[in-house]
Amino acid sequence: MTATTARSTSDSPTTRQVWTRTRGLLLGLLIVLAAGVAIAAARSGDQHGRLDPRSADPYGSRAVAELLKDRGIDSRVVTNLDDARTAAGPETTLLVTNPDLLTARQQKEFRAATQRSGGRTVLLSAGAPSVSGLVPGVRSAARSDVASRSPQCSMPAARRAGDADIGGVRYTAEVPGRQACYPSDGLPTLLRVPGAATGDTVLLGSPNILYNDRLDQQGNASLALQLLGSRPHLVWYLPSLGDISATDGGESSFADLVPSGWLWAALQLALAAVLAAIWRGRRMGAVVSERLPVAVRASETTEGRARLYRKANARDRAASAMRSATRARLALLLGVPASRAHADESLLPSVSAHLPTTGRDLPSLLFGTAPSDDAGLIRLADDLDALEREVRAS
Repeated sequence: MTATTARSTSDSPTTRQVWTRTRGLLLGLLIVLAAGVAIAAARSGDQHGRLDPRSADPYGSRAVAELLKDRGIDSRVVTNLDDARTAAGPETTLLVTNPDLLTARQQKEFRAATQRSGGRTVLLSAGAPSVSGLVPGVRSAARSDVASRSPQCSMPAARRAGDADIGGVRYTAEVPGRQACYPSDGLPTLLRVPGAATGDTVLLGSPNILYNDRLDQQGNASLALQLLGSRPHLVWYLPSLGDISATDGGESSFADLVPSGWLWAALQLALAAVLAAIWRGRRMGAVVSERLPVAVRASETTEGRARLYRKANARDRAASAMRSATRARLALLLGVPASRAHADESLLPSVSAHLPTTGRDLPSLLFGTAPSDDAGLIRLADDLDALEREVRAS
């Protein structure tokens, strides 16, 4: 009984080779996994998002929420329009962190719910997409840098707070009873517009006074507490793209679901593909001949090349190869230098001198045009072979 032992061929990678080739990739995957776990662990605590009253990161608003809680203000977070509309009332301050995310339909429904509620609505950085729909008569102007500015108005909350870090969107308004504060180049960055009964709307050009890392600077904390603490209830409305009310009737076309920047993304991907093709297709230098790993019989090489020529209908290349090889062998037999083997003025006289009585058309045979069909190519091969035999026999 004989046992057969499996032996790897020269093409089969060994375990060591596999490990050498893959260890870099495995290390990269391990680093990515570790980074993902670290990031997830870092964000799994009290960090939620920008202007979120539950977030303790620099751009969160947990600090001002805690201060309001200490003053007896009840606050909660909503992320859809229906909850925000239900929360509107005379004892509620409704803070909208990103009004520009609201669609025209959402803006109309939101205004209908808040304009006669008697409560306060605070809009942060409301720009051209939303300000005219939420506060008729008010327009947005070019943004300004956030900086420490003085109130320069009669609004009690602003006068008590004094200087504050504010800027961002500037506003123009033609509304009776408005109060314009913290001007930048003549236009206010905080605007209070009175509403029905005791209600009003406050437009804040930038949200910086609500950030955790800005609350202890200037009069930011005082201004934030007065704007958000005028009612016993505070609702943080964080508009979400996942809100079903953001679509008309809950239905949307494929074009509506595609992000607005898809065209630029497609162009960038196309450019990257073209550059990658150029990079991969560039020549690395001259072709280097390499010795074959195995010996191949000349007849097999000749037959293989002949099949390729036939498949491509390359009679011209086949005829040129046969004539070139014949000229080289004749030159060697007749003592013509190899450098002059393919020059008709050097080779033809030597061939004619050895075959003075030949009736062949030597210029056409050795330097002529390519045959027009396979039969002509076969005749050319036979004639070249016969010519070479005659020269050898002479």
